[in-house]
Amino acid sequence: MSSATFSSTCFLKGSEVKVSSLKSKNGNCKLHVGGSTSLSAKRLQISNAKQEKEVRVALLGASGYTGAEIIRLLANHPYFGITVMTADRNAGKSMDSVFPHFITQKDLPVLVSTSDADFSDVDAVFCCLPHGTTQEIIKGLPKGLKIVDLSADFRLRNVSEYEEWYGQPHRAPDLQEEAVYGLTEILREEIKNAHLVANPGCYPTSIQLPLVPLIKANLIEHKNIIVDAKSGVSGAGRGAKVANLYTELTEGIMSYGVTRHRHVPEIEQGLSDAAHSKVTISFTPHLMPMTRGMQSTIYVEMASGVTADNLYQQLKVSYQDEEFVRLLEKDAVPRTHDVRGSNYCYINVFPDRIPGRAIIISVIDNLVKGASGQALQNLNIMMGFPENTGLGYLPLFP
Repeated sequence: MSSATFSSTCFLKGSEVKVSSLKSKNGNCKLHVGGSTSLSAKRLQISNAKQEKEVRVALLGASGYTGAEIIRLLANHPYFGITVMTADRNAGKSMDSVFPHFITQKDLPVLVSTSDADFSDVDAVFCCLPHGTTQEIIKGLPKGLKIVDLSADFRLRNVSEYEEWYGQPHRAPDLQEEAVYGLTEILREEIKNAHLVANPGCYPTSIQLPLVPLIKANLIEHKNIIVDAKSGVSGAGRGAKVANLYTELTEGIMSYGVTRHRHVPEIEQGLSDAAHSKVTISFTPHLMPMTRGMQSTIYVEMASGVTADNLYQQLKVSYQDEEFVRLLEKDAVPRTHDVRGSNYCYINVFPDRIPGRAIIISVIDNLVKGASGQALQNLNIMMGFPENTGLGYLPLFP
């Protein structure tokens, strides 16, 4: 059946507005509104109208990059509205004075200190505070709130391991027992009924998404897994550090956290869960002279008789119904440019020149799928909304 179109034209105070409806082949009807450039948003009185949202959200740590990314993603979310924002060093300021690109977001609340935040008008919390500061704050929040914590404070189930890697005792061990690890595509059912979700780190997300299905299917050996990972500078946060200055980073690559990066136990925890036995990896991250993006190049030893095509087919089956994890066509090389600003993870598999080994490349935007996008995906699930709500952003290119 061919599509049918009708249109009509009306006039509002001298401005022409054209309304047309296009009926597609599948019977869905799409409404298009167009008009002259002289039609102002003020005359329509809709563009800045404050709408009451169904879920009232508090954003703790709003002045960091992940907090700002939460605001960007929630700007078009039909159900979540921000009612509280904290930033201790910027308390009393408007968000657009901290991040000028939010100048159009007039409905955002004024920043307050965490100690002055009023949670009586809140249903859910995104916690974007630095690790080591989050445990006591979350422990003091009112009961009944749904919480997604973007720090590392609740990712490691073993509190002794947390102390070993983060250099301080865990301050909320009882709450740790309630925390659910939020690798969405792998632990979706556990997330649904969670009170507290520990949002995964960026490197662990990019590494576990390709490896967990392969380990579960017994297609790769649990030894000799080597990960060479690279991240944009935004992954280091917004704090002023000499190592992150333009002249220190531009025109070069810097390895860091060699043998002791804090994401190692988180990655190994997830891979060991998949294997039902201890898995250790060799992991080296690098800081790249770019703002966003993350690539993990993973070298694996395949199980006896397994080929790279077997790995490819397993990932294809594992993620064929997933919106945000995409296996590319064979031979296509994933690029960080192609996921920038989006919640996507692109993956592909290549046979190594060394017999019995394969190379897996995984790319994400470290601030979206590696942080705030996955956090929103998780809170959508926790609140009973479609998990892609507010995440329909296409990658930004060029």
